[in-house]
Amino acid sequence: MISPRYCRLLAVACLVSFLAATASAQQLNWFWWKMEPTLALSPEQSMQIDGIFQEGILRLQKQKDELDRLEGKLSRLIETMATEPEVTLQIDRVEAARSTLNKTRTLMLLHMRQVLKPEQRLKLNAMRDRREQERKAQEQRLQRERDKEKSPRPH
Repeated sequence: MISPRYCRLLAVACLVSFLAATASAQQLNWFWWKMEPTLALSPEQSMQIDGIFQEGILRLQKQKDELDRLEGKLSRLIETMATEPEVTLQIDRVEAARSTLNKTRTLMLLHMRQVLKPEQRLKLNAMRDRREQERKAQEQRLQRERDKEKSPRPH
């Protein structure tokens, strides 16, 4: 039988990986189509993307609420020492809900990109790449600072 500590660690690991995937996928701001003049979106494109986003965000919120509900039930099962088959079944439900949430988000982003013309998609990709390089450079600076703080100082 799986220990409660192991189940908690597994739940935390799943949550951390979900948050990390979400953070890396959100390198562009939520409202990039409103804030980036270099894309040269037409008013129609902006409205269409905004509509896709508004519809998608409602769906995502409902799915996130369901995921939270299912994760809460999983936590309660683990806390009450439910049987392994009960916990396994709930894990399957949680992971199916997480998968649905990720699929909905990815399809929303795909539908938003499909509104763009090929040259606009290239500009969006370049923006994403530039921001990724900036993020990596920032991480490297922070890591160097942490390393300096940890290294022994000569007396």
